[in-house]
Amino acid sequence: MAIRHHLIRVGPGAVWDVLADGHRYAEWVVGTAESHPVRGQWPRTGAAIRYEIRLGPLRLDNETVVRHCEEGSRLELEAHAGVLGTARIAIELRPWGEHCLVIVDEHPLRGAGGRLHNVGFEALIQLRHRTMLARLAKLCEAEARTPGSGRRRPLGQVTVGSEADGAGRA
Repeated sequence: MAIRHHLIRVGPGAVWDVLADGHRYAEWVVGTAESHPVRGQWPRTGAAIRYEIRLGPLRLDNETVVRHCEEGSRLELEAHAGVLGTARIAIELRPWGEHCLVIVDEHPLRGAGGRLHNVGFEALIQLRHRTMLARLAKLCEAEARTPGSGRRRPLGQVTVGSEADGAGRA
C-alpha cells in the first residue's frame, strides 16, 4: 500500500473545498486533464467524474467513483483506469493545529495493476503522491492568500470585473 502524508498550511475546510469540486480534480491529480462530473453530486457516495489521461499522443478516458464520503474529513474513491484495472484511493483530512494533515492511501483493487503490483510499482505511486499532494497544497495555499477565491467556479471560468466583486459600479 502506498501511504503518504503532507501538511498543508490551511485549515481542513479549505482543502475539502478543493476536493469537493469535481471540476478541479485535474488541477491536483497527477496525469489527469479535463475533469468533469458525470453522475451524481460530487463528492457524494456514488457520484463520478470523468477525466482524460494523456500519455504522449495517447488519450485515455477514465472515471473515478466516490465509494465513501465523510464530508470535510474523508473521501474514498475507486479510480477506473481501463486495462490497468481499478485502484482504491482514500484521502483523509486531519486538523493539525491551524493547518491540515492530508493522508493518502492507495492500492490496486482489480486488473493488471493488482497483478503487476510490486516494490517498483509502489515507488512510482509514492512519487506520484508526492507530486499530487504538493500540487494540492500549492492550490489550497494560493487560494487562501487570494481574497474571494473561496468561491467554486467551473474550471477556466474568468470572474474578473464581475458585479460580485464590486467591479463596474459607479
